Amino acid sequence: MSRNRMMIVGASGVLLALLILDPAFASTSGGGNLPWESPLQQIQQSITGPVAGFIALAAVAVAGGMLIFGGELNDFARRLMYVVLVAGILLGATQIVALFGASGASIGDVTRTAPAGDLGHG
Repeated sequence: MSRNRMMIVGASGVLLALLILDPAFASTSGGGNLPWESPLQQIQQSITGPVAGFIALAAVAVAGGMLIFGGELNDFARRLMYVVLVAGILLGATQIVALFGASGASIGDVTRTAPAGDLGHG
C-alpha cells in the first residue's frame, strides 16, 4: 500500500469516526449532584453573610489600629497585621460592593415581551 493511499484511508477513517460519534455536551447530565457543591455553597453563604461583614469590620479596625498606633512593631507583627487587614478587606468585599448598589451576577432565562399596544417603531 502506498503512503498516499494509507493517508487517505486513515483520514477517511477519522472522518467516519467523527461523524458516527454522538457529541458530548457539558450540560446534558444536568449537573447539581456533584459531591463538593454542598460544602462550597455553605462556605459561600458563610463568607457573604452578615457575620462575615462584622468579622471583616473588626479585622480592618484592629489591624488598622495596630498599624497606626502600634508603635514599634517587629517585621513579623507588621506583616501579620497586613495579612489580617487584607483578609478583612476580602471578607468585606461583598458588603463594600453592596454599598454602591451593585449586586452579584444573575444568570437565567429572561424573556422580554413587548407591551400589548407596542407594535414596533415604524
